[in-house]
Amino acid sequence: MYKILVACRAGVGSSLMLKIKTQQVIKENNFPIEIEHGSLDALNGFNGDAVETLIDVAEELKKKNLKIDIIGIHNIVDRNEIKAALEHFLASKQQ
Repeated sequence: MYKILVACRAGVGSSLMLKIKTQQVIKENNFPIEIEHGSLDALNGFNGDAVETLIDVAEELKKKNLKIDIIGIHNIVDRNEIKAALEHFLASKQQ
């Protein structure tokens, strides 16, 4: 089971919607993923595999050379995009 933090700067608006859509995708596809939700501050104590966030925030995080995977999403309500991103994440863990 993989653990993903769904986050945005404040941890309320956009990340909450992304969390809901991500949960739907995980359930529909039986992905071995559990998610947590919070602000970017939650990254400090997060002991998981990846962070999923908006694409602009993801680009900022990639510059920080974090030890976890960063999943950037353009459209937080597009379940097809979220599914493709999660499939890519899972495939990278199989290598």
